[in-house]
Amino acid sequence: MLTLGPLAFASPWILAGLIALPAIWLLIRITPPAPRTIAFPAIRLLYGLQSPEETPDRTPWWLLLLRLLFAALVVLALAKPLIGARQELAGAGPVVIVVDNGWASAPGWTDRKAAAMDLVERVERAGRAVAIFPTAVSDSAAIERGGLMAPDDARTFVNGLAPQPWPTAPAVAAERIAEAPLGALAAASAFWLADGIEEPEDRLLAARLAGFGSLTVYEGGENPLALTARVGERNALTARLTRLTAGAEEIVNVRAVATDGRVLTRAMATFAEGEPAAETIVELPLELRNELARLELEDRPGAASVALLDESFRRRPVGLVAGSGFQESQPLLEEMFYLDRALAPFSEVSRGTLEDLMKRDISVIALPDTGLLPSGEKALLNDWVADGGTLIRFAGPRLAGASLENRGLGESELLPVRLRGGDRSLGGVLSWDSPAALAPFEGETPFADLPDYENVLIYKQVLAEPSIELADRTWASLGDGTPIVTAMTRGDGRIVLFHTTANTDWSDLSISGAFVEMLRRIVAVSAGVGEAAGGGTVPAVETLNGFGQLGAPQASTRALELGGDAAPVIGPDHPPGYYGSELSRTAFNLGPMAAGMAPLATIPEGSRTAHYGGGDELDLAPWGLTAAALLLVVDFIITLIMRGLVRGVGNARSGVPAAVILLAGLLSLVPLNGAGAQTASTMSEQDRWIMRAALNTRLAYVITGDRAVDEVSRSGLSSLSEILNRRTAVEPLEPLAVDVEVDELSLFPLLYWPITNAQTDLTPSGEARLNLYMRNGGTIFFDTRDRIDAAPGSAGPGLQRLRSLTRNLDIPALAPVPENHVLTKTFYLLDTFPGRYEGGRLYVELGEGSSESEVSPVIIGSHDWAGAWAKSEDGFYRFPVVPGGELQREMAFRSGVNLVMYMLTGNYKADQVHVPAILERLGQ
Repeated sequence: MLTLGPLAFASPWILAGLIALPAIWLLIRITPPAPRTIAFPAIRLLYGLQSPEETPDRTPWWLLLLRLLFAALVVLALAKPLIGARQELAGAGPVVIVVDNGWASAPGWTDRKAAAMDLVERVERAGRAVAIFPTAVSDSAAIERGGLMAPDDARTFVNGLAPQPWPTAPAVAAERIAEAPLGALAAASAFWLADGIEEPEDRLLAARLAGFGSLTVYEGGENPLALTARVGERNALTARLTRLTAGAEEIVNVRAVATDGRVLTRAMATFAEGEPAAETIVELPLELRNELARLELEDRPGAASVALLDESFRRRPVGLVAGSGFQESQPLLEEMFYLDRALAPFSEVSRGTLEDLMKRDISVIALPDTGLLPSGEKALLNDWVADGGTLIRFAGPRLAGASLENRGLGESELLPVRLRGGDRSLGGVLSWDSPAALAPFEGETPFADLPDYENVLIYKQVLAEPSIELADRTWASLGDGTPIVTAMTRGDGRIVLFHTTANTDWSDLSISGAFVEMLRRIVAVSAGVGEAAGGGTVPAVETLNGFGQLGAPQASTRALELGGDAAPVIGPDHPPGYYGSELSRTAFNLGPMAAGMAPLATIPEGSRTAHYGGGDELDLAPWGLTAAALLLVVDFIITLIMRGLVRGVGNARSGVPAAVILLAGLLSLVPLNGAGAQTASTMSEQDRWIMRAALNTRLAYVITGDRAVDEVSRSGLSSLSEILNRRTAVEPLEPLAVDVEVDELSLFPLLYWPITNAQTDLTPSGEARLNLYMRNGGTIFFDTRDRIDAAPGSAGPGLQRLRSLTRNLDIPALAPVPENHVLTKTFYLLDTFPGRYEGGRLYVELGEGSSESEVSPVIIGSHDWAGAWAKSEDGFYRFPVVPGGELQREMAFRSGVNLVMYMLTGNYKADQVHVPAILERLGQ
């Protein structure tokens, strides 16, 4: 490379072409004379006319200069001129590039990768070999270990590199460098693309690199952050952020994401100037708390920027004390019935004695009406509450009798307030003229935003003794101001008392929506537990990659040992992610380990430093070739004018030279967007739509008029197309939306049609188009999406609307998919076809599926398949699938694959003609 101040030439030998400029000058200095046009007034004047001798005419100096400039620009452009070119590489041996690709490299990975590619480019110019060594590679990933390679192979290697979700291993990189055949170390030059994090083994790598002829360490880049989550006071979810260097004030957004990829809320964390850490409270409505799956830093990719939340953050098992040794206690089956019905929809409910429940991981214990508690069991419950448990008690005849006998009961009996003796009821000493209703929920309690339930009536209650703290411990009151629900904090846990029964003996509360919502709020603010926390070996379910994205675990990932003497360490064998099972996950996060990061301090003496993204080269070759091309066009036009081949257009006084018109015509011939731009510009929007549908395989969905439903259909079919591309020979592109009244339907073998109330009735023209489409072999897949709404044995709103829409369509007789139907074996072997919902049946043409029949023109289901397939822009699934979770989602995708293969291949799998011949050949 030749360097001339700020200008450098990557291929300086091409500059030898400038020697040819004098020869070019000799060739172009003479030009033929321009032809003369003579007007003849009469033919007789031709007689005796003598033609003068023609002599060459000299080229004007300015045209000669223009042509020489063109030749010089071509030569200079081919020599690859550069401005701001990097310095020459030191030494003459191979160039060693060490790339830190651990978790801290993810935020600035683009700059790190660009720096590596730039170094490879410089190595190629110098004609030297290059050796690349990443520092965070699994032992099983031999293909990524790096080593000595040619520049072209180095580019491919760098493009394949990605940040890993574990720390770097500098000692391993140093060992691999020592084993590489690099020749004389003094002749080599080394570059260390550091991530800025100090690791305990960095000194070993630094000592190895210091032995080369020169060492350059790259510094700077985006500041890595670490995120950890914990449950703080009052069960508030707290996010703690740590940054590498404590600099200026910085604001970072923390995003709370649900299991289906929805962003539930955002919280803002502010790093004060000079502070390395910041905290923020992630506030969520209680009903959304259990849906929370992860916290992540917005616009800060990386495994350390994600805090996965496992069952301990949202799972709230509830235990119902059924039969116990409490004095004067009975099984209380009636109260248990109401409690179980109210808690089961949103909690994991277990029944048993107190001793049985204490052996399990229980977050909440519900204790129906009892008398005095035995001292041993009372002490057991008291310790459990102090350790973080939530005890829910209910008052009734037994508690009222015990309070009357003992002239009141207080906090020592595991009650939040002191109770009066007896109870208050209609017709009693402390009586009402009429039943009391619930008062509006007020104050800073878990019930604060509940609606008013004026229809809930209380006939009996156990009264609380007035005290200073009674108002602070009251969560709900009656219309006359007497408490109906009280609570207090004890240790890390909480005791909640309903001053009435859990059944209908004393109130209407247990049969109202208020009862369900109250219990839901109490359970939501309790401390969660995790089943996997007790110990054992748990396999990986999903793991994070270097950019903080969840995916299937690698084959090299090993099971995690919990509860052992040594805590598991994040590394290639145990990347961060979820471990356990689909039903019980344990989060293994990188954030707690990454929070202890420190800036890189191990830099060998005498090494140079460079910065990511600094001093980029500017390649002038494209500019030079473009300027040469423009000069060639100008020379062509000037030559035409000088030879008299181009004259003015129209009146000479117009002043518009024909050369300008010619140049504009030439430019108009250049296509603006490929060779077919002119043709495309004259096409209508409908023609372009038809070309998109006809030239490639695409899935299609019917426009319903409901934007939300249409977007789910588009996203769902897009996800299904990705699955088809990965698993089958079908390679569909992005799906298209179809208006059955206007668009050409014959281009699609299958139409996915979700049924909504927004869909308008079909016109006679639309009905005729659909009937023609089905007669010609097309299939319409109607999805009523009302499996969750329809009661057993009844028709949901989607099916009712479908009947109204299709009353004039030629739909054949339908029947549930038989056991041996082609749909059950076109690609996967299936016996059910679940979508977002499970259950119900899939209907096809009656008698279809044998080798003699055709593909069913109509398929009808009610499971919302597009909802199960759909993803958000962040790549997360939009909706949960019930009740089977992610396993059911996989089966939904398999159902979609079978459906597409069925409508593309027909009933070929039902063809039994060749079975005997195949069996005979196998027998031979």
